[in-house]
Amino acid sequence: MKNSAPMTARLLCLFALGCLLFNYPMLALFNVRASLFGIPVLYLYLFAAWALVIALMAWLMRKRD
Repeated sequence: MKNSAPMTARLLCLFALGCLLFNYPMLALFNVRASLFGIPVLYLYLFAAWALVIALMAWLMRKRD
């Protein structure tokens, strides 16, 4: 890796996004007594946010040609 500074900055931004998504203010928005397709909204949000963070990390870490 010749210049890892941009990659480090992107990964730090992804970490900050993950902290924001899984912290109290965002979780409180989805902690309601409702369900979508029989699944509580909070559970759907958690798994969707988790999948988003993993997908973004995979996209950032893929080898650039």
